[in-house]
Amino acid sequence: MPANVRARRSIGVIKRALVKQVQGITFAGKTDSNHWVMMDGPEEFGGSNAGTRPKELILLALGSCTGSDVVSILKKKRVALDDFRIELTAETAETHPQVFTSIHMEFVFRGRDVKPADVERAIELSETKYCAVSAMLRGSVRITHGYRIEDAVDAAPVA
Repeated sequence: MPANVRARRSIGVIKRALVKQVQGITFAGKTDSNHWVMMDGPEEFGGSNAGTRPKELILLALGSCTGSDVVSILKKKRVALDDFRIELTAETAETHPQVFTSIHMEFVFRGRDVKPADVERAIELSETKYCAVSAMLRGSVRITHGYRIEDAVDAAPVA
């Protein structure tokens, strides 16, 4: 592929973020979507313990990115879910900068007639094709997953 084609493809859309100190290590941030998020640290490090830790936001971003993919894919397959959640656990390095060394995502589906093949395919497509957060982390963090399907009894499907 010619260099000029590679360069054009790699630019994509430019995203912006603003992070503003509130006090100590308490920060407010917003991106192009214009929604503010509070980030903070514990009081012993100068924080107010009033917001999510920055590293925790990475877990939330991974879970919500993958979750929205999986829900969308299952909806296209006409899989009705009564409930869906992802439980994420991460291990960190013992020494600074204490990066995540591994992340495990446990997908929990509740519904009638939810087929394992549909769930597995939705998770696979999210991990390998659609979730940008997963793609960004993949080279530096071991990401694993599991899932379980819980039968729903007399519950209305989630829209």
